[in-house]
Amino acid sequence: MEIRNRHGLDQFCGSLGERPGLLILDMAGANQATVSFLTGYGHRLYSDDFLRQLDQAFGEADPYENQANPLIVERFLDSVLTFPEGHFDGALVWDTLQFLAPPLLETVVERLFRILRPGASLLAFFHAEERVDTIPTYSYRINDPHSVGLVDRGRRRPSQLFNNRSLEKLFREFHSVKFFLTRDHLREVIVKR
Repeated sequence: MEIRNRHGLDQFCGSLGERPGLLILDMAGANQATVSFLTGYGHRLYSDDFLRQLDQAFGEADPYENQANPLIVERFLDSVLTFPEGHFDGALVWDTLQFLAPPLLETVVERLFRILRPGASLLAFFHAEERVDTIPTYSYRINDPHSVGLVDRGRRRPSQLFNNRSLEKLFREFHSVKFFLTRDHLREVIVKR
């Protein structure tokens, strides 16, 4: 497991100390490090491995072609992010959104907006290097407010390239969007609902 400092995580964790008993969505799947870290703050956690859900719904061969199939998309959306409005106080989205084709991406971001409470923070990562066919994917484990452990999950082809302008447009319904560009070609994004 590789450990990296993350400024976006630091910003996200800054909002955790404001009040106890928050409910946080973690889209990397359950792991003991993140559970211990968040419950140590007195918060509750709901975890789901969003990438595994994508693979199960759309397959690994050509998931973007399958994401254009309305029947498969409907089944997928019926199985993920089906929470009541304003259910979560924060969301750890990690790198999952960059593997959604544009129409599905818009729908998932709309659902995230709906299930987050006003003032909630969302942390997402987007690969920033433009001349690549595939990008590394990871399972994320929070070590402390400043660093995260990365467990390699292989490489995937992203659905599209994201720059600051496209991310501002993607999160246009949210209150604010803040970017951190890292040395390892990641755009860390903190979004406030």
